[in-house]
Amino acid sequence: MSSLAAAEVNAGLRGGRTLIVQSHFDYETQALLYVPQHLPDPRNPAFSKLASSEVAQLLKLSQGRAFVLFTSYQQMRLMYDRIPLDLEYPTLLQGTGPRNALLEEFRSTPNCVLFATSSFWQGVDVPGDQLSCVIIDRLPFAVPSDPIVDARVQKLRNEGGNPFYDYQVPQAAIALKQGFGRLIRSRSDRGVLVLLDNRVTKQRYGQIFFDSLPDYGFTTKITDVERFFNV
Repeated sequence: MSSLAAAEVNAGLRGGRTLIVQSHFDYETQALLYVPQHLPDPRNPAFSKLASSEVAQLLKLSQGRAFVLFTSYQQMRLMYDRIPLDLEYPTLLQGTGPRNALLEEFRSTPNCVLFATSSFWQGVDVPGDQLSCVIIDRLPFAVPSDPIVDARVQKLRNEGGNPFYDYQVPQAAIALKQGFGRLIRSRSDRGVLVLLDNRVTKQRYGQIFFDSLPDYGFTTKITDVERFFNV
């Protein structure tokens, strides 16, 4: 199922008219997607420690100027607490102040880093160099225990569909695309999108995520990230 079809299911529509308008951004030169291959599965207990070290290294390369986005508050706080105290850039943590106040402080504070969850994945506009890196901890699958998600999964299953491929993966692909959209907000923006969850390169469904994103540079090497920021 395509992302558009998944959106129709999510809205309760069938056979709706759609229009795809090509972006005027040059994503291939403006954006780089980095997926590190050495990290364990996000469900592995060792993930947080190793991922926090990767995040710290990335923030040094980007000189702060980053959103670090999480699929859960628990993971956000766990990784925030693991970030080295000697990180030289100012940090903000969702939950320590009103959302709008945190966003305004991020915009006005040079080299700032914001640790946040899903509410910062969409509807946030920070054009320019102030936001040059978006780091996402894992593929943004909806929580299965959510009553709405559970109801839609059950409905698809009762209709003979495959809830994972027909609903959960396309919905997560849309969410990842929204995270990508935080990064490039004008023709002069440049930045790196980091997905710490390398299941996207190892599982068959990963291609659905890749296909949902605009054309972009892609790498599995942090040296390419360093080179991108040094241009």
